Amino acid sequence: MTATAQRFIDIINTLGPSFRERAPALDREGRFVSDNYRELREHRLLSAAIPEELGGGGASHREMCQVLRQLAHYCPSTALALSMHTHLIAAAVWRHLRGQPGKALLLQVAKEELVLVSTGAGDWVDSVGRAERQGGGYRISAVKRFCSGAPTGDVMLTSCPFEPEAGAAEVLHFAVPLRAQGVRLREDWDTLGMRSTGSQSVELDGVFVPEEAVVLRRPRGVWHAFWNVVVGVAPPLYMAPYVGIAEAAAELARGAALRKPLDAAGTIGLGEVENQLVATQLAWREMLALTDDYAFQPSNEHTSRMLICKTLVANAARATVAKAVELVGGGAYFRANGLERLMRDVEAASFHLLPEKKQLTLSGRVALGLPPV
Repeated sequence: MTATAQRFIDIINTLGPSFRERAPALDREGRFVSDNYRELREHRLLSAAIPEELGGGGASHREMCQVLRQLAHYCPSTALALSMHTHLIAAAVWRHLRGQPGKALLLQVAKEELVLVSTGAGDWVDSVGRAERQGGGYRISAVKRFCSGAPTGDVMLTSCPFEPEAGAAEVLHFAVPLRAQGVRLREDWDTLGMRSTGSQSVELDGVFVPEEAVVLRRPRGVWHAFWNVVVGVAPPLYMAPYVGIAEAAAELARGAALRKPLDAAGTIGLGEVENQLVATQLAWREMLALTDDYAFQPSNEHTSRMLICKTLVANAARATVAKAVELVGGGAYFRANGLERLMRDVEAASFHLLPEKKQLTLSGRVALGLPPV
């Protein structure tokens, strides 16, 4: 492990026990991990992935993935929310390393330890909402779902469809301060798992976005090279918490196996847990290799392979937890055990970009030489 990774993981291991202690109550009440985020900010974890020359912690992509995996051992909701912030940082780092726009955002986050909020997965290629041109900019009306970290967020990176009077529909990409006039957080995050991620919907009611704030315009409903960059950096980060969940579940299963007489069925059951855990870890390591610490070249083929691995990680992580529950037996049904919460949290892995059936469609199209969508 590198010195940089060890430094941040040491911080996680110091903060982690209090995160773990808070997690059950936050989960029961569906409250955001505000105290955890305050401590992450104090230890500059929000800027950890930003290069040191820009004021950040200098953690590489691979190192941040390891940090998020470790954080999930203590509190999966905190790890997942932080991963959503971090993948926006990662996309900006990739662009910055190639002399493309991104430096200004990285400098601002590093200076102020800002929390970034993403809506990309919910918007995908078509985006949602309505943009109307008005006096040097646009009035944006939309409801954006799954905005992880929104309760403590500073800036939302989002998009919105725009239909000009002449020409084809476009999608505009821009940033919106979460305290801007017309921005409202809905109290609708009441879910099965990942209950403390603060992933409620954000409503934009006539929010004004100046023309100069639009950083990208692309045709609506058409694949754009932008997505090959996003998919190149984001999935290893937002799947890292699920690898951590699988590892935590396997550890609980081993502990349960040691506390009771092991018969043949129990031994086989633990072997099944281990097999699924290794499958999870191997597929995730392939994702890290694909990103190659920002050295990858974006392409449709690269995107397809990354999303295939995402499906493999999601399915194997879910299977790891399921096998752990099967081995532990009825005791896993009790909240005090901890496995019950992991069982609910890991189910969210299926819904991240892209869900399996959509991934299969995309990968099938790419294999045929067609556009991904």
